[in-house]
Amino acid sequence: MIELVAFFGNPGVKCALNRHNAGWLLAEKSSRLRSITWQKKFKGLYAECDVEASGGAAGGVSKKVRFLKPETFMNLSGDAVSSAAFFFKLPVESVMVVHDELDLALGEVSLKFSGGLNGHNGLRSMRAAFNSVDFWRLRIGIGRPADGDVYKWVLSDFTADETPALDAALIAAEDALTRALAEGPEKLSPEWRRKKAYAS
Repeated sequence: MIELVAFFGNPGVKCALNRHNAGWLLAEKSSRLRSITWQKKFKGLYAECDVEASGGAAGGVSKKVRFLKPETFMNLSGDAVSSAAFFFKLPVESVMVVHDELDLALGEVSLKFSGGLNGHNGLRSMRAAFNSVDFWRLRIGIGRPADGDVYKWVLSDFTADETPALDAALIAAEDALTRALAEGPEKLSPEWRRKKAYAS
């Protein structure tokens, strides 16, 4: 059961449309998350709301889900996430991180549990903070740069030509997140291991 969702990105106007901010972009585009109140807490922007989950005698039960946008910059994202998780005594297995993914093409979305870090500094920070990689990841594809300069690539903005693929991916990612919170991510992971949301 997911109890804390962390959207990874970097704060500041200059970073707002960076590829590295795909997680934050989902939080900002989500109709559900735009309607709730965010507050400064846990080294970031924090919010919570009740989510209708599947199951129960009446067909559904309500559960509290917490959302966090770390403002520590990507390299220290795990500090913010762990401060919230430790405060609420949440196991790392109940945490989901939403982040950009180089090994998925733009327009692709993936849901997975645990695994490698693939050089992602936000995920490295999570491992350092929790001493574990056993958390859920909702990955939004940004593809790899043709020139191999990953640092420059992740800190560059999505282009106007990429907007349709990005928008499709964010819509798909919101659907995956909504269903994962309601149904449980385990049920979705086979279907969402690698889903193409946009056909060029």
